[in-house]
Amino acid sequence: MTTARRNFLLQTSSVALLLGAPDIARGATIVAVRVWPASEYTRVTLESDHALSATHFLITHPPRLVVDVKGLELSPQLRELVGKVRPDDPFIRDIRVAQFAPDVVRLVLDLKQPVQPQVFSLPPVAAYRNRLVFDLYPTGPNSLLALADQPAHRAPPAPAPRAHAENTLNEWLSEHRASLESPLPIDGDASDQGLVERRSPPRRDRRPGRSVLLMLDPGHGGEDPGATGPGGLHEKDVVLLIGHDLRELVQRAPNMRVAMTRESDFFVPLWMRVEKAQRANADLFTSIHADGWYTPEARGASVYCLSEGGASSVEARIMAQRENAADAIGGIDIQSHDYQLAKVMLDMSTTAQINASLKMAAPTLRRMGSIVHLHSRQVQQAGFVVLKSPTVPSMLVETAFISNPEEEARLRTPTYRKKVARAIFEGIREYLGTRPPLARRRTMV
Repeated sequence: MTTARRNFLLQTSSVALLLGAPDIARGATIVAVRVWPASEYTRVTLESDHALSATHFLITHPPRLVVDVKGLELSPQLRELVGKVRPDDPFIRDIRVAQFAPDVVRLVLDLKQPVQPQVFSLPPVAAYRNRLVFDLYPTGPNSLLALADQPAHRAPPAPAPRAHAENTLNEWLSEHRASLESPLPIDGDASDQGLVERRSPPRRDRRPGRSVLLMLDPGHGGEDPGATGPGGLHEKDVVLLIGHDLRELVQRAPNMRVAMTRESDFFVPLWMRVEKAQRANADLFTSIHADGWYTPEARGASVYCLSEGGASSVEARIMAQRENAADAIGGIDIQSHDYQLAKVMLDMSTTAQINASLKMAAPTLRRMGSIVHLHSRQVQQAGFVVLKSPTVPSMLVETAFISNPEEEARLRTPTYRKKVARAIFEGIREYLGTRPPLARRRTMV
């Protein structure tokens, strides 16, 4: 052995002794574990300081999902998963964790029903570090598209429209004008009970005849909190409550029906929100948000539509970029076949859809301006992914800047949220009072 070779081995041995065996073999450390149950699907997330890899398999009798996570040692953070399973989780009955091998942790998810799992990794983004995600969908030929095909309280398809647009317009207006112009009773103001409110189950719509289906889209959800106010209020929570208030108004309105892209706290990819509206044969689509800005001085409401070209302002472009980042933050498997199909669908927006969207957004903006300060007095346009429906008039309403301390405080109150919901509702009714929805199309299957 040469002198140089001997000296090299001595140096590397000294380094190894200084580091110690645990440091050399150190694997990933779990920094957080989360479980997001919902009727549509349940998500389990392991967040770690290093990227994790995993293999999984299903056992049918009884139904179980077994996940082996490599490069990991059992830790108190991992054991917390056991206590995060809620009794009302529709998919997970229990979770067990154990050290299966020196560097492999095994998770066994005892299931309440068979599932179609998707297991994938997400790189660090926003406030999150590396994430390993298990999405548990109901079994079916195509879990994600099957989910998009089943929006909450899906309305039955309406009869096919007549061939002549003029006859359709006159018939629709004569049938619905009286109900659209009649005032609705105004509820008494509710006392401020914070953001935790119990909601009665949605009432089933039994009105006969044709009616307008409005798809409400509370932004963000689950892993994606949206913007967060200085007092800790999350955008995803407040817009869901506004969506519930708006849904109740629509349910009481003659000749209107409503569905929601999400009714609880879980993540819905942007393309799936669009697909839900398409597959439900929705007539209108309204996405509800309460965005943040870089400074607390920004305030007021805005209404956005899709743009065929560039954004109508620098601020609109920035807003669209922030909202379009939801898929990366909320977490979606971009390698999935469903996601690749969605990318094609989101390039099919039409001029007619954008023009109809602008006509719906204008009265909504005016109604919002009657109760709140407007950040912009013109309807803004930008490339919002969630508005890219080929046939459904779509708008995105920024109800306030949650980053503004005063507006965050108002968003906490039920009274203010109900006023915002009513303003959006009255804007939609004003639009429908003079224009029918675009002609329905049959869903392609």
